[in-house]
Amino acid sequence: MIDAWIVSAMAGVLGMMIGSFLNVCTLRWPEDESVVFPGSHCPKCGEAIRWHDNVPVFGYLMLGGRCRACRDPISLQYPLVELATGLVWAGMFGYAGLSWEALRGALLLTILFGIALSDARFYIIPDQFSLGGLVLGLGLAFLPGGIAPLAALLGAVLGFGLLKMVAVGGKWMFKKDAMGGGDIKMMAMVGAFLGMPGVLLTIFLGALLGSVIFGPISYKTKKLVPFGIFLAAGAAVTYGFGSEIIEWYTTNVLHMPPPR
Repeated sequence: MIDAWIVSAMAGVLGMMIGSFLNVCTLRWPEDESVVFPGSHCPKCGEAIRWHDNVPVFGYLMLGGRCRACRDPISLQYPLVELATGLVWAGMFGYAGLSWEALRGALLLTILFGIALSDARFYIIPDQFSLGGLVLGLGLAFLPGGIAPLAALLGAVLGFGLLKMVAVGGKWMFKKDAMGGGDIKMMAMVGAFLGMPGVLLTIFLGALLGSVIFGPISYKTKKLVPFGIFLAAGAAVTYGFGSEIIEWYTTNVLHMPPPR
């Protein structure tokens, strides 16, 4: 049997590679650009990046954070996203072992990370993340561990339906769009991974975080709230601690006995 630390380390390396691709996706998908062509290149001089300079994290360090050709600074986002994604994958496989649940959790958190990055920069949640993640979540529900396929389907329907109702109601009340289509499709994806209780907790946490963190900024600057960031954070918290939060709420607020 493979030692747990070896599994975690291998997953971390894979995660950094996925993080490198995630950088490309978050920058190109919102602009409707291909993630295949052209290959990785410097945005300043257009020089193609050599394969050994494209090694996650280490390539950035070896180049000193600058393009080999024109010496223009490389955004710190690239190594940070690679490192963060690597830590997510290492942590999931370190916690859940070599299992389908570790893969499911790592994929969900990676998708949520990509959504947050895209929404923060472009105010767009690409369909590749939301609808692609929806298909992935429904498919993974057929594997051992996690939620059942029916629970995943019902969660997807609830996630889409609730946000769609908010969008329709908000537009009727305020005479303008109150919810982006990307947020609606994103919650269908979240429901496929987390089920119906996870959808409700994610929306609550997302609304709470959005109001506390970005609410004052939006009030002063009149900028739209990139709600996808806070929904992604709420979904991540729900995945990691949702059962404990729901149990605490039902026991201490609703005064219901915990489920046996």
